[in-house]
Amino acid sequence: MSALARIMAKRGFSVSGSDHRASTNLHSLMDEGIEVFTKQTAGNLQTILQRSTKKPLIVTSSAIGSSNPELQAAKKAQIKIWHRSDLLSTLIQEQPSIVVAGSHGKTTTSTFISTLLALTNQDPTAVVGGVIPYFNSNAHAGQGRFLVAEADESDGSLIKFKAKLGLITNIELDHTDHYPNLEALIETMQIFAKNCEVLLANYDSSVIKKHIKASISWSTKTSEGVDFAALPISVSGSKTIAKVYENGHLTGSIKLPMPGIHNLNNTIAAISVCRVSGMPFKKLQQAVSLLKSPERRFDFRGTWKGRHIVDDYAHHPTEVNATISMARLIVATGETLLPSHPKRLVVAFQPHRYSRTAQFIEEFAIELSKADCVLIAPIYSAQEEPIKGINNKTLASSIRKYNSKIPIYTTSSLDELTALIETNTNIDDLIITMGAGNINRIWDKLREKASAFKMQKSMDR
Repeated sequence: MSALARIMAKRGFSVSGSDHRASTNLHSLMDEGIEVFTKQTAGNLQTILQRSTKKPLIVTSSAIGSSNPELQAAKKAQIKIWHRSDLLSTLIQEQPSIVVAGSHGKTTTSTFISTLLALTNQDPTAVVGGVIPYFNSNAHAGQGRFLVAEADESDGSLIKFKAKLGLITNIELDHTDHYPNLEALIETMQIFAKNCEVLLANYDSSVIKKHIKASISWSTKTSEGVDFAALPISVSGSKTIAKVYENGHLTGSIKLPMPGIHNLNNTIAAISVCRVSGMPFKKLQQAVSLLKSPERRFDFRGTWKGRHIVDDYAHHPTEVNATISMARLIVATGETLLPSHPKRLVVAFQPHRYSRTAQFIEEFAIELSKADCVLIAPIYSAQEEPIKGINNKTLASSIRKYNSKIPIYTTSSLDELTALIETNTNIDDLIITMGAGNINRIWDKLREKASAFKMQKSMDR
């Protein structure tokens, strides 16, 4: 929503919105001239209507329920209401568009595509679900011909998009609050695929290979039978070196400044898009070495009392696996972009949604059991009703079935989890705060504790 707001404001529209929760993002929107109401009331709409003779367009997300007072007021005033996907669909239609869909890696792949295009002087417009380091924003109103957009499959609205170039990174059951089974998700992705003029897809995904007809494919496992491939030749805790193939022929090598085969897969997807769009490989080869992950994707926040704190958005077992595998590589090899070599891996996990936790509790348990210590926050409901018997304690019990030796702690709040980090972790630990809820606030809470300690120490003197 904030990315769409930024693009529309840059294009000369008067933009306002509301959010009852303060955040850095809200302050950034205000600094950019976007009006933000800090309460959601019908009066907000009246304030806007009094300023202009023109009726506004109301844009809402799936997170806004029918009882929302602003939404009710808009309906009563017979004001046009669009879902956010309607607005994004309009933007996609206005210029050559590159639309990224899939269960995992959408934000990172969209970020990599936007960055590579920017570094090759294409100046794309970008509407992405995370902060792109190159632009220091989740949106960029570029002057170039391409628009890069991330397509969220969580509510099925991506079937509205008609992209010039579409990508599907992978397909795996998620968002079980919307999709009753994998078949329903596949059906939605098939509609998205048919709506794309050209479709690029991940050959390594067995579900895609079986159910999606792609124009162009990529792989990190083979160079045979695919249009683009990046085969790893060196993987460490700080970088990945791979050979790149096009139609089975070696084109050259790339040096990705981050670990993880999943990151390599996202990179070759981005390279594929850029090559199809006419970018020279030599320029892309240089640009890859400057790539950075989006915010909240293995995002190093800082060092606190000798502990390295990394924040990560992983909230599905496959994503948890990828993040923990990358962290294990750092711990095992000693090669790291962190200030020093961590000796132990601690995961502070916040389950996201009761429905997702119930669906994947055993899969989560298997992946989390690979850490050296696990701290589990209460489930972040995302406005879902609780499910009986599904909580952080039942997840902890499941983890113990797979690894009874590691310490596992459940907490009743983020404050309690923050306190546990201080008392139950060690210097030289790599601590990953993991989840799609508000667990990213842990870093700020740790800094507040450090500031309070310094202030008390100063007063004692």
